[in-house]
Amino acid sequence: MTGQTVTDAVATRDNSPGALVERYQADFAQVLPSHVKPETFVRLSLGLLRRNKDLAAAAEKNPGSFLAALLECARLGHEPGTDQYALTHFKNNKTGVPEIVGIEQYQGEIERIYRAGAVASIKCEVVRDHDDFAWSPTRMRVPHHEYDALADEKDRGDLLGVYAYAEMAGGAISQVVVMGKSEVMKHRAVAKTKTFWDGEWKASMWKKTSIHELEKWLPTSAEYRREQMRAAAEADSLRQRAVERVDLPDVPPANVDTTTGEILDAELVETGPERVEGSK
Repeated sequence: MTGQTVTDAVATRDNSPGALVERYQADFAQVLPSHVKPETFVRLSLGLLRRNKDLAAAAEKNPGSFLAALLECARLGHEPGTDQYALTHFKNNKTGVPEIVGIEQYQGEIERIYRAGAVASIKCEVVRDHDDFAWSPTRMRVPHHEYDALADEKDRGDLLGVYAYAEMAGGAISQVVVMGKSEVMKHRAVAKTKTFWDGEWKASMWKKTSIHELEKWLPTSAEYRREQMRAAAEADSLRQRAVERVDLPDVPPANVDTTTGEILDAELVETGPERVEGSK
């Protein structure tokens, strides 16, 4: 290397957090889902560093934890520094080195559930002391919950519990998750950091706990889409075999949603005493 040794080149290489983010764009691209472009992800990450000087300082001292948090954000398909995925930092008492932690917000978990295509809507609410709440799993489809939506949190009282459920695309109701304070506190006890369980983040953490439990009862994006596409391919294969086996007029293939793989409609063909369905 003319005029500069390899050691000098490495020493002068820009290893700032911003430069590392740009350098790792290809790595982000490998794990990002298609709805988030790598260029957009990098631009948002750089903007987050510019807006949050404390985060930038922590990333300067521990770039590894910063990149790890961003990679997890990318894997989940979120944008960093948003309501879906927050980045925060704290000082490790053992090492004295700041660590950056990525936290998927309950809004992020809800967004991932919607992304699967199986859920039409999600209900998630905290229950406070002065709310009117009732839930009987054997007699009620969903919990009864009424409160003054314009009242301040202090007027509604302390947090007593939280619940969440989903209405599926076909109209069915998912498993209903209802958690009292004692159960929520068990989750708090094993959390990596308890800072966010108090103050303005408190209700959000309670909601996140219930959504995290609800997610266990719902199909993930990958598995649901894979199954829907498999079902669509199998239906089309059956249609082709039926056409080849008997003398039937050609039937148009099932109308399939290319986003979710869901079969939207199909045409029925009369074959005398039997009927061959194009999608059912």
